[in-house]
Amino acid sequence: MTELANRIEGIAAPIEIANLDTDQIMPKQFLHGIDKSGLDQGLLWDHRFTGDGQLKPDFILNSPAYADTRVLIAGPNFGCGSSREHAVWGLQQFGIQAVIASAYGEIFYSNAMNNRLLAVMLAEEEVQALLGESRQSSTPLRVSVDVETMTVKSPQHAFAFTMSARHRTMFLQGLDMIGASLSHKAEIQAFAAQHWQAQPWVKDVAGRTKARLDAH
Repeated sequence: MTELANRIEGIAAPIEIANLDTDQIMPKQFLHGIDKSGLDQGLLWDHRFTGDGQLKPDFILNSPAYADTRVLIAGPNFGCGSSREHAVWGLQQFGIQAVIASAYGEIFYSNAMNNRLLAVMLAEEEVQALLGESRQSSTPLRVSVDVETMTVKSPQHAFAFTMSARHRTMFLQGLDMIGASLSHKAEIQAFAAQHWQAQPWVKDVAGRTKARLDAH
């Protein structure tokens, strides 16, 4: 796998399941931790494992040939269901850097893009073309997702995609949501200074109230 500033490239695993929701991507029993660690173990648990915890050999991500998967080619409405951000973190910990689908759950899409998991939207017929190419290939399909040119390329296809200017800038500059906000630090500070100058009586009300109470 090669990762450049503007491109994700590597093995693409077909996950042909429509409406794959966040409860399946990251089941509830893996949400009990207070940090993000270990979520890769729970990723797609019911699809990857039997009831007694044994790997299902027929599930594609359990195949040794797909051990280095970096991209998922998914069914429509990927990531629908609950808003759990753990679904995004689990995919990333598993090594997934991009998902290609024709539609996403709205909250999942925002969580993904804000955490730098690239969620690419193509027309359903284009997704089906990639899935067909994957089925016909004797080896795992490799794709390249280029955010600079906004294209998805495989050995047989090249498709254009769109994304918001904000999300494209965040990816190209290596920013998450906090980093993107901090890029406007000067404007934020200027606005705050103007606001407090116009309304000084509301500045740090909590701090001044606590100081007054502590004094008594």
